[in-house]
Parts: sequence; structure tokens; C-alpha cells
Amino acid sequence: MRRKIIALVVGSTAAVLLMASPAFAQDEASEAAVVQAILDNIWVFIAGILVFLMQAGFGLVEAGLTRSKNVGNIMMKNMADMCVGALAFWAVGYGIAFGSDSTLIGTDGFFLSGFGDGSFDGLYTGYTPFFFQVVFAATAVTIASGAMAERTKIGGYLIFSAVMTAFIYPVVVHSFWGGGILTDIEIGDAIFSDFAGSTIVHSAGGWAALMGAMILGPRIGKYDSDGNPRAIPGHNIAFTVIGVFILWFGWFGFNPGSELGADNVVVRAAVTTMLAAAAGGVVAGATIWIKTKVLDVAMTANGILAGLVAITAGTAAMTPTGAVVTGAVGGMIVVFSVLAIDKMGIDDPVGAISVHGVCGVWGTLAVGLFARYDDAFLGREDAGLFYGGGLSQLVVQAICIVIVAAWVIPTSGILFTVLKSAGLLRVSEKEELEGLDVHEHGTPGYAQEVKYG
Repeated sequence: MRRKIIALVVGSTAAVLLMASPAFAQDEASEAAVVQAILDNIWVFIAGILVFLMQAGFGLVEAGLTRSKNVGNIMMKNMADMCVGALAFWAVGYGIAFGSDSTLIGTDGFFLSGFGDGSFDGLYTGYTPFFFQVVFAATAVTIASGAMAERTKIGGYLIFSAVMTAFIYPVVVHSFWGGGILTDIEIGDAIFSDFAGSTIVHSAGGWAALMGAMILGPRIGKYDSDGNPRAIPGHNIAFTVIGVFILWFGWFGFNPGSELGADNVVVRAAVTTMLAAAAGGVVAGATIWIKTKVLDVAMTANGILAGLVAITAGTAAMTPTGAVVTGAVGGMIVVFSVLAIDKMGIDDPVGAISVHGVCGVWGTLAVGLFARYDDAFLGREDAGLFYGGGLSQLVVQAICIVIVAAWVIPTSGILFTVLKSAGLLRVSEKEELEGLDVHEHGTPGYAQEVKYG
């Protein structure tokens, strides 16, 4: 202890003398910049870890809302999204997303060539942005997993996961975060903004989920002879709620981490993220309670997720009040969207299309209504309609939503159609009825105790 005290005194004295020297005065600004850059790297890395943890949250939500005979299959798909997705994004996707400037796609940087060897360059290490972006890519593809649950062949799903993370999703990323076509759209002073990905990540995944669910068709027994939907309850609501809390926790990396630096915007994004999720849960719970006379746990959970998805685009641009309204509207939308999609004959066991696709659209539009601060994309304060920004921001947001949908819907639709034609998409009736765990993976997710001798 005595040695530590002496070392502290000596070190402090040396630091004071150094700070008093002319050399230190000259280098102070550059050293401060280096310290800030190191903090930025550490924060982006930690945020990436939080987003990585969201994969466990997705797995639990999906497993809880589906039947026990498919729990192993659900978990396998979530592991595959991270494993296959990371390799595909490293090999091809990151280059397409962030390679040399091009209107449509990046054309170099495959296998991370040209992005540095991990050495510090004064802003980020060569690998920091990749680490943060690869976990986003895994999130985008996982969205479709829940909508396609309980009847998809694992082989076909692995192909989808690879193509989504290597090509379909990276083109969307390049269109905005990579400096592509969405950055060129301007109406008056308005340019597109999607701070953390309500459209770029969530709606992109939601459109792919929609095509997957439609081309697969509904689960056996989901609709009666008259086409009316039947409820197929999940097997573990506790899994679902725990999964939602893990996702909520991870979203504090997803949204604040998208600032890509350690500054005061990080905390504002954390606050708007918290409030929007809470408002989404309250309003979704209240809405389904009024409609059905019961406070449905699963729908309330989806309301929380709807609020999170909705605030993702405007998390750095909105005030806390704007975030509450955005999350609350998302919570109401998700209830009516889930019920409407069910009645349309589209079987989405976990509500992924509504949570991510529909509420992702709403959240992106909400920027045009409630944007108060410049989030570094908007380029101006008070861009939202309710802050005097006019309709131009709302129109730009809508145009870019349509452009992303016009890319993801046909490309994912073609991919699923090809997989279906090749017999790689849907399991047989026998396999579906008996469960995918045994037929696709060789063992039940909840095995009976085996006794020998």
C-alpha cells in the first residue's frame, strides 16, 4: 500500500510538471483528440457487444412464442444467423456495404481488404466499424427467422441467411450508411435520416420476413376450413419476456452505439430508447386489453419491441416527449397489424412482420414529424413537421422507405421462390406435425430422461 501511495504522489507530481511545460501546451489538443478517439473505439466496441447479446434475446422470444417441439430448431437458426452471417458479411457483405463509393454497391474491400489491419489510425482501429456492423447484419436476418418458424427446412434457411447477409442487406446499408442512392435524395432542405436503422435494418428484415412467410404458407392447423385464423399458443411465455428484456438491454447498444462516438448524444439516445419502449408496452397492453378484455402478455411484449423499433430511426433527433409519442403509436400499430396480417392469411408466429416491418416504417416516418435536433444526418435543427420543418422531411422519409422495400421485397421473394422450387424451403407434413427438432436436428429440444440397465 505504501509503495502505491509513493508511486501515486511521484506520478502526480510528474504530470503537473509536464502539463506546465511548453511542449505539453502544444500537444494538449492532439493528445485530447487521441484520448477521445480511444474512448470512441471502446464505446463502439461495447455497443457492439450489447447488440451481439440481442441474438440471445431473439432466440428466447421466438422459442417462447412457438411450440416446444421446435425449440431446438429456433435456437439453431439463431446460432446460424450469427455464425453464417458473420462469415458472409466478412467475405462479401461488408465490402458491398462500405466499399469504394458507388451509386448502388461497394465494389472492393471484400474479406476486409483495405480496411486496415486493426492498427489505430487516429479515429477508429481498422476493425472497429466492422465489429459493430456485423452484429447489425445478424440482427437483420434474424428478423425473418420468427416469421418463418415451425415449418422451414434448415438447409434452405441457411442459404437465405447467407444471401441476406452477403448481398441483400448490404445493398440496403450501402444505399444510406455507405453513401449510396438514399443520400442523394433531397427535397428543399430535407435529406433522409435513419439514425440506427428503423428502415435500413428493421424494415429490411421485416420485408424479407413477409416474403418468407407468404411463400412458405401458413402452418398446418393455423386456419380453419373457412379461412379464419386459430391461435397456436407458444410454449413458454417466460422465455418470451426474458428475451424481450435482453433485447431491450441490447438496444442501449443498438441505438446509442450508432452515434459511433462517446459524447452527449449517447445518453440522449439511451433516454429516448428507454421511454419509447416503455410507452410501446403500455399502449400495446392497453389496446389489447380493451379489445379482448384480457391483458395479453405476448402482445404487451411485442409492444415494447414495437416501441424500440419505432424509435430507432429518430433516437438522436427526438426529445423525450417525441420518443414517448413515437413509441406509443408503435405500440398501438403493432396490435392492429398483428391481427390484420393474421386475417390476411399470412402466418407469422411471433409478429415479426408487424414489429419490425410495419413499426420500422412508422419509426422512419416519425422522424419527419418529431425531429427536433440535428442527428448528423438531417443537417438541420427542427426538421420535423411539428417543429416547423414543413412536409419535406416526411416526404423524403417516405420515398426512401419505398426504395428500400422495392429492393428487398423482390430480391428476397425471388430467393424464397427458387428455394421452394428446389424443394429446400418447407418441411414435409409429417415433419411439421412431429416437430422440427427431431427431424431436422436428430433430438428433441426437451428430451425425456433415458434410463439404462
